[in-house]
Amino acid sequence: MPRLFNKKNNALLGEVSGSDIECLVDVLEEDSKDVDYFIDLDTVDILEDNGASLDLVTILRAAIGATEGVDVRWEK
Repeated sequence: MPRLFNKKNNALLGEVSGSDIECLVDVLEEDSKDVDYFIDLDTVDILEDNGASLDLVTILRAAIGATEGVDVRWEK
């Protein structure tokens, strides 16, 4: 199962589905080799509107917390 990490400190944010990774890639990817993204609350809303699961949305909102956003990366 794919996992999301905080890119800055490599902390595991949680496990997500393959469908959630597809959503990230389809919505955010500019380069076919991207595995990391800057996520803010507006980005989470866009992902949610495009079919991201409640699990992914919850993980990302928790990672952002009171900050402006967070750099995340994923791996299989």
